[in-house]
Amino acid sequence: MPKTNLKNYLHLHLLVFIWGFTAILGALINIDAIPLVWYRMLIATVIVFIYFIVRKKPLKVNPKALLKFFIGGVLIALHWIFFFSAIKVSNISVALVSMSTGALFTSLIEPFFFKRKLIPLELIFGLIVVGGLYLIFNVESQYTLGIVYALIAAFLSALFTVLNGLYIQKHNADVISFYQLFFGVAFITIYILFTTGFTTESFSLTNSDMLYLFILSSICTAYAFIVSVQIMKHLTPYTVMLTINLEPVYAIILALLIFGDKEKMSTPFYFGALIILITVITNGILKNKKKA
Repeated sequence: MPKTNLKNYLHLHLLVFIWGFTAILGALINIDAIPLVWYRMLIATVIVFIYFIVRKKPLKVNPKALLKFFIGGVLIALHWIFFFSAIKVSNISVALVSMSTGALFTSLIEPFFFKRKLIPLELIFGLIVVGGLYLIFNVESQYTLGIVYALIAAFLSALFTVLNGLYIQKHNADVISFYQLFFGVAFITIYILFTTGFTTESFSLTNSDMLYLFILSSICTAYAFIVSVQIMKHLTPYTVMLTINLEPVYAIILALLIFGDKEKMSTPFYFGALIILITVITNGILKNKKKA
């Protein structure tokens, strides 16, 4: 493997670990998913904007690009809302195992945007993944809503990843990141104003919430967001999504260490999770061999 690719793969694994820790922070922060994502994107937008000022980098883009970034911003905002909602109504293990279906969604979406044929083997793997999910649904039926939220989040993440794979071909990663974060928080702000409004009950933070939100917004969002988009210049969207499937492994281990019994699941759950992870990883290995 070329040194550049190896460096990007290792950097991607660091990001996946950081994203796994994002789930831990989401469980530790006491506010609901929508205000949590609003704070996250607002703080991250400010941090990235300061980065542009310090580096004296231009932010000017054409209106057509702004529309694309708006779509990406809405998608990532909705993805995070459904992701944290899944954690809030179930737990980290359930949410992240369900989220690992993102590689399957990517393999189905990518052919449409990158104009390639759909590979029949990917459909077969998709059915196996559905089987693993069915097993989890049966043994952990109390977490059904969390699984549904996580599956929606996985689909949105896959769509977002594929679209950014197109955007990065014409625009800088940091510019894409700033506008997507900005439009994401603008979208949530408008939604809140037309629904519940900014109530003290929903948006009040404890000292620990503020600390966790700062870590979530700076390291897990501003830094990870820019670098992840940058990596897409060197790795395909499917490869990125495939590696992200290690996120449940990192996060579940962390969750077991931090939350203990709350994160312990039944044996059939782990069997179903193993089916999903092995299927997705096998699919990626076979695909990479075919390309080689």
